Amino acid sequence: MAERYLINTSAVIKYLNGSLTDIGLKLMDGIVDEESTLSFVSQIELQVWKPQNPDDMEVYQEFVANSIVLGIDDEIIAETIRIRKSFNLKLPDAIIAATCLIHKLVLIADNDKDFQKVDFLKTLNPNKLK
Repeated sequence: MAERYLINTSAVIKYLNGSLTDIGLKLMDGIVDEESTLSFVSQIELQVWKPQNPDDMEVYQEFVANSIVLGIDDEIIAETIRIRKSFNLKLPDAIIAATCLIHKLVLIADNDKDFQKVDFLKTLNPNKLK
């Protein structure tokens, strides 16, 4: 079974504005072409993001509209609580980590330092690929 991915907000932004490494952009192209999945947290963050170029907001909105957005349920809430207690992540990051664990997804995040603390969470940083 091929791995499935959840893309974190900052990775989406850097992908859409082309600021990932060439290898990272190529990886993201392949993932997005198959299926882009976001947490509802990233959906919210992307809808309130204020890009330098206001025209980019339409690109972010289109990306969200063409993505699968995973919501929250009791299982994710319980896992979020466990992660917050165990690893002291910020609430949005804990929700994203819990969503990945419950749905068995690899998290694509270029800001992966805090996420790496979470046991059993697979992360992939598109800027660290060689």
